[in-house]
Amino acid sequence: MSKAPVVFALAAHPDDIEFMMAGTLLLLRQAGCETHYLNVSTGSCGSLEHPPRKLRGLRRREAQAAARLLGAHWHPSLTDDLEIFYEPKLLRRLAALMREIKPDIVLTQSPCDYMEDHTSTCRLAVTAAFARGMPNYRTVPPRKPCEGSVTVYHAMPQGLRDPLRRRIIPGAFVNVTAVHPQKLAALAEHRSQQGWLDASQNLNSYLQAMADFDRAVGRMSRRFRLAEGWRRHLHYGFCAESADPLADLLGTHYHVNQRYEAALEQGREP
Repeated sequence: MSKAPVVFALAAHPDDIEFMMAGTLLLLRQAGCETHYLNVSTGSCGSLEHPPRKLRGLRRREAQAAARLLGAHWHPSLTDDLEIFYEPKLLRRLAALMREIKPDIVLTQSPCDYMEDHTSTCRLAVTAAFARGMPNYRTVPPRKPCEGSVTVYHAMPQGLRDPLRRRIIPGAFVNVTAVHPQKLAALAEHRSQQGWLDASQNLNSYLQAMADFDRAVGRMSRRFRLAEGWRRHLHYGFCAESADPLADLLGTHYHVNQRYEAALEQGREP
């Protein structure tokens, strides 16, 4: 019997996975995948009430509870908020984890997003996946390089726009309507974020904001009520050109945006 496909979801802060990719992660779990969950940052700055030391523990427990609801293996964070930089020390630690997990699929954040923690996490994830099989790349702690292909998918940015307010169009849509209650329940575990998101980003209800986000992506799909959007990373150094394991695993829950693909072929902006 072949092993179950391994999926590694990694994002910057506690609750980013729940906002952008938890529905897809739940569906992959239902499809028989082994799923892993990492918030690169502890979430140490996301509060107007708690100091960093207390907040780290609080958000760790919230993330662990969310990962349990998602059926994913939780991994401890690697650094603090606003300290996610594309630098060797952090990259070596993330690359070691990538070699331990040996994912077939990596779900991570958009290369264009409204804040640097998100975009730095994306860069780190891509390079750590790329370095998975390089014998001369030293990880911390040391881990042997691993063989096999990996397909990297990028979630949609907050607001569906890049930092210059330009609209970002998904290359594919995942129908998360059936698993939306579980996705909401996982996000609700991050209770400490309600006041912070209200004050810092004008999200009066983070649960409602997530639901609105999924409805907006669903409308873009023209076929699903609630959806998550994805863009597939270029295949060089990662996998075969035709590799699209989300399509293989998710079946009718997955819809390729043909207009996006046609625009790419014609050299136009999607």
